[in-house]
Amino acid sequence: MAAHAIVTVFSALADETRLDIVTRLAIGDATLSELAEHYDMSIQAVSKHLSVLEDAGVVSRRREAQRRPVRLEAEIFDLMTKWIERYRQNAEARYQRLDQLLANLDDQTPDNDEGATTCRPRPTEKPRSRSTTRRRRS
Repeated sequence: MAAHAIVTVFSALADETRLDIVTRLAIGDATLSELAEHYDMSIQAVSKHLSVLEDAGVVSRRREAQRRPVRLEAEIFDLMTKWIERYRQNAEARYQRLDQLLANLDDQTPDNDEGATTCRPRPTEKPRSRSTTRRRRS
């Protein structure tokens, strides 16, 4: 999935109203009028939200006789899931390397029972006060 497409989808879903519309469409298809009933805004405003979601590929509209139901496009979420999973796996691999490094450090650290000294925290320093006099610029 192209980076621009990912940005478009996440931008479309970043709006609270559009995210709520997607949540409602996850339950089932709905018309513009049916969706607009749930929001304190005009049908035109809800239509604009739907246009943003449609441009991002999140929803589609089709004609069924007199109705034009809005349908959630699950395929886009499959693509997003694959994109997110790739980065999750990279992050997981970094965490595993960090865990291994920390385990190696623990193995190299002598036990305190064998006479090793413990590190003591530094006493907190008092904050320095700023000079109240200022230099004049010539």
